[in-house]
Amino acid sequence: MDQKNLILAIAVSLAILLGFEYFVAQPNREKVAEQQATQQAADTSALAQNAAAPAGQATAPGAAASGTVAPAAAASADVGPRLEIDTPTLTGSISLVGGRVDELILRQYHTTVDPESPNIVLLQPPGSSAPYYADFGWSAAAAGVAVPGPDSRWTVAQGDVLSPGHPVVLEWDNGEGLVFRRKLSIDDEYMFTVDQEVENRGQQEVTLSPYGLISRTGTPKTLGYFILHEGFVGVFNGTLHEEDYGDVADAPNGTITLPSKGGWLGITDKYWMAALVPDQQDEITGRFVHTQSGGQDKYQTDFIYGQMSVAPGATVQQTSRLFAGAKVVTVLDDYRDRLGIDRFDLAVDFGWFYFLTKPMFKALHWIHGEVGNFGIAIMILTVCVKLLFFPLANKSYRSMAKLRKLQPEMQRLRERYGDDKQRFNQELMALYKKEKANPAAGCWPVVIQIPVFFSLYKVLFVTIEMRHAPFFGWIHDLSAPDPTSWINLFGLLPYHVPDLGPLHIISIGAWPLLMGISMFLQQRLNPQPADPTQARIFMLMPVIFTFFLGSFPAGLVIYWTWNNTLSILQQYVIMKRAGAKIGGKADPMPSFGFGKKTPAVTEAKPAAAPAKKGGQAKPANKPKPARK
Repeated sequence: MDQKNLILAIAVSLAILLGFEYFVAQPNREKVAEQQATQQAADTSALAQNAAAPAGQATAPGAAASGTVAPAAAASADVGPRLEIDTPTLTGSISLVGGRVDELILRQYHTTVDPESPNIVLLQPPGSSAPYYADFGWSAAAAGVAVPGPDSRWTVAQGDVLSPGHPVVLEWDNGEGLVFRRKLSIDDEYMFTVDQEVENRGQQEVTLSPYGLISRTGTPKTLGYFILHEGFVGVFNGTLHEEDYGDVADAPNGTITLPSKGGWLGITDKYWMAALVPDQQDEITGRFVHTQSGGQDKYQTDFIYGQMSVAPGATVQQTSRLFAGAKVVTVLDDYRDRLGIDRFDLAVDFGWFYFLTKPMFKALHWIHGEVGNFGIAIMILTVCVKLLFFPLANKSYRSMAKLRKLQPEMQRLRERYGDDKQRFNQELMALYKKEKANPAAGCWPVVIQIPVFFSLYKVLFVTIEMRHAPFFGWIHDLSAPDPTSWINLFGLLPYHVPDLGPLHIISIGAWPLLMGISMFLQQRLNPQPADPTQARIFMLMPVIFTFFLGSFPAGLVIYWTWNNTLSILQQYVIMKRAGAKIGGKADPMPSFGFGKKTPAVTEAKPAAAPAKKGGQAKPANKPKPARK
């Protein structure tokens, strides 16, 4: 029964792991992609109410009179004048209609590994297929105060191209004594600085609240992996908050409100992010918002400062920032340290094991800087980990060598006690105790690999530095699965591998096969279970892992293969020195019940007990008559 339960547990676990990916996650991703492809530009006036003033302020969304607050988007496509953005990392423009940052293209990143493929488009203006933009403005506490809105036409007071070291200044006059100015600066990477200013030339004091928002139309396609967060993200009062698109849509009134001092908030994809960064010393109220308009899902993250009074003849000013670009770890770390943005590096989803995953990335990044290849960096890091845990592995492999030498005796115990499992286990434990052998010691090398494996998997999966990072030969992207397949003999046959849908799991590449072979060879060095059924199950593990890892990032499979190879060499040397016999006729490796047993494990049975009658002992090992 125990053997059946073990087999059942393995089968169910494998079915869950593989079935979820190919029958749940993949169809969901395809469904989301189809929905996104059918999205069309629609009226965005519903977001105007949401951008009016985030909840908790004096002016609730939709409560103020028309014109008192800035809407989230223009009602129609923006065809007005634009101001160019030109930096080493970004190109795009700012719409002078509404003053939005709504067109950004990443210069250094392409959609595929082909350098001639299109660049990544991050932000798009209203009227495009998937509007996604950032805006800043002022919310008035009283009705009747005109503030700039989505259709307000700003004039350029300074500059003609926004570039590093060359800011631009936009200006808008409400015709009632208030002059609004917006100064935009940008650095060499992805950080905009937005200085908002209001000058009161009128006769009445006004009360305003500055705000910032990011609006996105349509539910973006997400990968659907539980280890990767895509959606709303932010740090509020030192605590990371991550909300999926569906979580915000299901929230009361489609809104999650989070007050904070400083912090940041935004919308993140796997590799890209747009985030608002308020003044780190000021109190804000942040929100994650979902609405629907014209059959489209619309998402917005925004924040608003406290109220500011502007006396006649006075000027008030507020500084905020906008990050829009690639989530490069070193860049995020620099912004965190230099600008004091609280935990800004958490924009990269290093997960619960941040304390292990982040150092793993730093080590890989440093080695890559020395050797220039992330694949080689993975191999060097693996050697370093092996050296670090060598004392523990040495002790474990010595124990495994001792167990391997005991296997003939273990086989004799099994033959002696047959189906008496309780007695067999008692005698086996007594043997372990007598020889001071620890059967659990062999698990340590595997246990050590688990956190390293998971951390490296995280690094390969979530960091943009691994995206499109080449190795050698046919591996042009360490973050993607091995592109080869046995179906066309790894590219030797003149046809492409067809789309197999859920059965694509059988299309195994060269590196996963090498990994499976290395795992099988390492398993042959380990002491085998005394139970033949368990031995058969363990023999199937390399096959299972080969198919399971076939869809994993190539960098991870390369790590596993290289780690197995090092383990084989290390284990072979240690076990040889410990006196274990490996290979040859005297090798006590069992045949798993699939063939003839080796002489080393087919000892003669001990003599039977004396017969009760006649006082004569029954002859031992009486030969059986030969079969005709």
